[in-house]
Amino acid sequence: MKGKGTGKSQRTTKLGYNERHAKSGVTAPLPDIETFPNQYKGYEITIEIPEYTAICPKTNLPDFGTITLHYMPDKECLELKSLKTYIHAYRNLGIFYENAVNRILHDVVKACRPVWAKVIGEFAARGGLRSVIEAKHP
Repeated sequence: MKGKGTGKSQRTTKLGYNERHAKSGVTAPLPDIETFPNQYKGYEITIEIPEYTAICPKTNLPDFGTITLHYMPDKECLELKSLKTYIHAYRNLGIFYENAVNRILHDVVKACRPVWAKVIGEFAARGGLRSVIEAKHP
């Protein structure tokens, strides 16, 4: 299908979702997540972030949810203040749930190179549907 008025070919669903919506927010600049040297081995860290917000790139309506980050640090641990700043940067970002969870995992892995990591996004119900997205590394 053709994108409306663009002259470019864009794959579009019946509801009008297209590649631009699908890729929204995936490469947007976000603050760096800082780390500090880990002093121990073989333990796990769980961080719950109950105030996640972003914008739906299709409807421009706000999305709300809880992000849970569970990881085993290797040489570096995530610094919490910078993680909070990073997560709050999503507030005005147009990004789908699935992309947000996978982007957060990617950025966490890039920052601290954990032994393993898992990010779970539990998003508030909208229209009677509730989504839970989970991404893992490796």
